[in-house]
Amino acid sequence: MRFLVLLCAASALSQGITKLPLERGKKLREVLREKGLLHHFFQHHHYDIGTKFPHAFPNGTEVATEPLLNTLDMEYYGTISIGTPLQNFTVVFDTGSSNLWVPSISCTSLACQSHQMFNPSQSSTYKSTGQNLSIQYGTGDMEGIVGSDTVTVASLVDTNQLFGLSTTEPGQFFVHVKFDGILGLGYPNLAADGITPVFDNMVNESLLEENLFSVYLSREMTGSMVIFGGIDESYFTGSINWISISYQGYWQISMDSIIVNSQEIACSGGCQAIIDTGTSLVAGPPSGISNIQSAVGAHDVYGEYNVNCSSISAMPDVIFVIDGVQYPVSALAYTEQNDQGPCISSFQNTSGDLWILGDVFIRVYYSIFDRANNRVGLAKAI
Repeated sequence: MRFLVLLCAASALSQGITKLPLERGKKLREVLREKGLLHHFFQHHHYDIGTKFPHAFPNGTEVATEPLLNTLDMEYYGTISIGTPLQNFTVVFDTGSSNLWVPSISCTSLACQSHQMFNPSQSSTYKSTGQNLSIQYGTGDMEGIVGSDTVTVASLVDTNQLFGLSTTEPGQFFVHVKFDGILGLGYPNLAADGITPVFDNMVNESLLEENLFSVYLSREMTGSMVIFGGIDESYFTGSINWISISYQGYWQISMDSIIVNSQEIACSGGCQAIIDTGTSLVAGPPSGISNIQSAVGAHDVYGEYNVNCSSISAMPDVIFVIDGVQYPVSALAYTEQNDQGPCISSFQNTSGDLWILGDVFIRVYYSIFDRANNRVGLAKAI
């Protein structure tokens, strides 16, 4: 994996862009399902993707104060290194949050013990800040400290980067996640404690050709890519449609409506949506999601929506209308085969009023996150 990262980074340098390969792994949802623990999880935890997005709640009182993680539904990750000499970590590149965070060697939680842990004493470039960090999750709190060190992302060397080191991680379920930490790619105002995000530091240190990054997500285990400083035309076809950011925190845009079978069935009169690499599903307010599930023929079983695998080819597209442009997502793209029985619809309720266009959408539309012009570009992925 490491060799792959360096190889791709080197080949991309001549174009002034830096590529970092992502691996598509099993989501925690699938791992728990295979272990027969998923139903138990839903019984004992109120799981709401929306808790990751406190700005989506008008009053903001009942939800997590620092959105970092939605571990049940993250499935793409890549390798970065921290420190001198390098210590490697697998992280989710998450446009729905803005902090970098990895487990620390001083964490005694079982979840930390089953992952790579950063050892500050082994790094000659590490500096302590004496700052504490507390990040809320839907299922508990992560406590940690803030440190500063060199972060290496492919060939990009980001010096004096502040990042979180967890000292406790909540919940037995964290043990099962396949990645060590998170690298947030949202706007700075989402970051805990005013920490400058990795991407902003890269820009400040003039490491990038352009002040943007782009993401290609493959349906396969390999082939996905996050591209820093540029756009790679080999990953999409046709033109790029540019959409202005409506709120500079998440990569948030205004959406016109959602259509199935020529009928507007959700987001009537317009709504707000975010493009979120850190959520695998498409999520939205219960009434709209319920209308979509009905329109595509999905039914609720223990908090997941099942569809008949044999009828997928006949199921309708779900069309997201943004800035007057239609972005259809086919049933093949919004359903998941599952080794253990029925197929699953990838639409999910959230109690917030934001629509979350996660990996299901991004796999279909190559996504460009342009900080220089505060806009998102979407083009049909190959």
